Amino acid sequence: MTILADLRGRTNSWHRPSGFAAAALGVVAVLCVAAMVLDQRALGGAPLWAKPLKFAVSGALYFATWSWLVSLLPRFRRTANWLTNLLVLIFAAEYVLLVFQAARGRASHFNVATPQDAAVFGTMAAMIAVLWVATLALTVLMLFTKVSDRASYWAVRAGAVLSLVGISLGQLMTNPTAQQLAQWKTGGRPDMVGGHTVGLEDGGPGLPILGWSTVGGDLRIPHFVGMHALQALPLLAIALVALAARFPRLRDDVVRVRLVLIGAAGYAGLIGLVTWQALRAQSIAHPDAATLGAFALLAAVVGLVSWATVRVR
Repeated sequence: MTILADLRGRTNSWHRPSGFAAAALGVVAVLCVAAMVLDQRALGGAPLWAKPLKFAVSGALYFATWSWLVSLLPRFRRTANWLTNLLVLIFAAEYVLLVFQAARGRASHFNVATPQDAAVFGTMAAMIAVLWVATLALTVLMLFTKVSDRASYWAVRAGAVLSLVGISLGQLMTNPTAQQLAQWKTGGRPDMVGGHTVGLEDGGPGLPILGWSTVGGDLRIPHFVGMHALQALPLLAIALVALAARFPRLRDDVVRVRLVLIGAAGYAGLIGLVTWQALRAQSIAHPDAATLGAFALLAAVVGLVSWATVRVR
């Protein structure tokens, strides 16, 4: 059974709480758009409600995918249900705190300016740690998923592993910046500890809605790219099945498996590339020759190996 057939035939067996969470976050995302129109305050150079919007959209995708993935387990379903319920509760609590801070016009992450801000950020940090452990456990359980289509089988596993890597990369944002360390050394007390911009303070010019820095490196990019491997690779498997009707070579299960594995390797390379770029304090909007060369090499290798897989019998 392919992913596409599974999506059509077993929706009723998906994990319900995470499915409801995905639907609720979809509604919340629409409300955040309305809030951005009605409340045009800015925080750190970005619309105040842009961050709740991004978290709502990302969370909706995350929980919709896990709702389906849990249904694939032939064993350990009760454990997976419990872990996914925990993810829903933790994310909901964290999101409430995020919206609470946004309504106050305060930063939610890295903010230790006041005891209340520090308490909110500390609570969120503890929640994220629990969320990571629960996601790790679910990723291990994904090794036991039952998908008869081999391409889908590998897409699910590779997507879950790379998604966990992406979540882990968020840890890079918690390290104090050079400016914050210098402030401590001179006896000062920074209002923020950690940040997502490399080479500059947070709050500079950024891409619309996404907010990714256009003047420095941004650690949110590898975090985002990695986390959504959970959707990208299963979508690749779906696309290959859909294209098989037009391209007979893709009807070969072995060919689709190889293309999924190539796609997973290429996606891992992309995560590494955007991480490397961000750590060099380089904006995603202004890549240098080294970044462009590395991307071109990665794209060429993935493209040539994929072409050879399809063309060579």
